[in-house]
Amino acid sequence: QVQLVESGGGLVQAGGSLRLSCATSGRTFSSYVMGWFRQAPGKEREFVASISWSAGSTYYRTSVKGRFTISRDNAKNTVYLQMNSLSPEDTALYYCAARYSNSGTLYSSPRSFDYWGQGTQVTVSS
Repeated sequence: QVQLVESGGGLVQAGGSLRLSCATSGRTFSSYVMGWFRQAPGKEREFVASISWSAGSTYYRTSVKGRFTISRDNAKNTVYLQMNSLSPEDTALYYCAARYSNSGTLYSSPRSFDYWGQGTQVTVSS
């Protein structure tokens, strides 16, 4: 079992930055592919970014490329999402997710992930 706890959300003006963190506990963090997803009111949960167990590979949705950066610190059992140049369209509840994998394969479907955090709210004002 893996427990995930997100933090770092908040209210920020358009153009600002936030850094989300996801602290994990349970099984070996370094054996998991980690992902960030988000869900706005009335919309489906959507993929934001994922990172391989070794941090050698990352994958982003098109709309956040060049603005968001996913990273991980396996020594601290933590994954991060640095978000820059935020816009009101980025407003959502952001979730951290984990899937056991040491193959290097990256995933973007919510159905591919086994463990989820409770989410942290990000609100971007115009």
